[in-house]
Amino acid sequence: MPAHIEKGQLTGPRLTATIAYMKGGCHCSFSTIRKFLRDVVGITISRGQLNKLIQKASAAFEQAYNEFLEYLPNEAKLNVDETGHKENKKRFWIWCFRGDTYTLFKIADTRGSKVLIDVLGEDFAGVIGCDYFSADRKYMKDFDILIQFCIAHLIRDIKYLAGLTDKATADYGQKLLDATRDMFSIFHKAEELTANDFAEAMEESRKAFLSIVLNDVPESRQAQNLANRFRTHGDAYFRFITTPGIEPTNNLAEQAIRFVVIDRYITQGTRSENGRTWCERIWAVLATCGSRGRNAFDFIFQSIQAYFSDQPFPSLLGP
Repeated sequence: MPAHIEKGQLTGPRLTATIAYMKGGCHCSFSTIRKFLRDVVGITISRGQLNKLIQKASAAFEQAYNEFLEYLPNEAKLNVDETGHKENKKRFWIWCFRGDTYTLFKIADTRGSKVLIDVLGEDFAGVIGCDYFSADRKYMKDFDILIQFCIAHLIRDIKYLAGLTDKATADYGQKLLDATRDMFSIFHKAEELTANDFAEAMEESRKAFLSIVLNDVPESRQAQNLANRFRTHGDAYFRFITTPGIEPTNNLAEQAIRFVVIDRYITQGTRSENGRTWCERIWAVLATCGSRGRNAFDFIFQSIQAYFSDQPFPSLLGP
């Protein structure tokens, strides 16, 4: 039999791609897909057969996913975030790695720095944008990794201080909020200033912020914790000032991970290792197509068609 018939069997590449898109891109359950196929398309497919088709689609995305894995350790900058995930009532974590042109997801049974080591290695030479999370700090400390901690998360922490009932701590928090506001008023005027003037103004605002956060710190535990954070990791909050192209927030990763949070809420997680692999691959395809302005269904169809016909797989990297 021809390869595309042998691999596809009763279902061709376009119908398989449609099922994969409904499952991965539209958060549909197998029951919903069965109803759609029965009532709209006029065919009946069992849940077991649907699952087999999803595994074929997953195999079709393997090369694209592995390309992402190969490129990640060589990126000049990455944004990383993580969120919880469930599998048969067990706790897992979805890690999101967002580069300039693609996004990779990794589902792991740990939230520790081991995932960063496994994906990026011990010699990662780029800059990672992330939250002030212990695994990121450990990875930074153990392997001398450059980090840009998220300023948006910092602002939330400062607002918390400014809202406390202790007057000294609240005043301390308000001064920091004002200093942050001044810094970003300069940051948003970058196009109006010469490169020299912008660099000098940002450096002055950095020094002003550090002077407030490190001096005359109230005795409250919350204020002391924030001051200690900057004594230890102060440079990692201002990497965006000295390194072109680095964002001061981790919004890129948080935007990418929003889709999988919705998927988790609707589907209630995965059931097996095969399910985890499928989710990692389809989420990476959908997120990367979205950021590159490519039609996700077209790529899914082309990948499945290539898999069925033993042809070269399409790539999501390059121009």
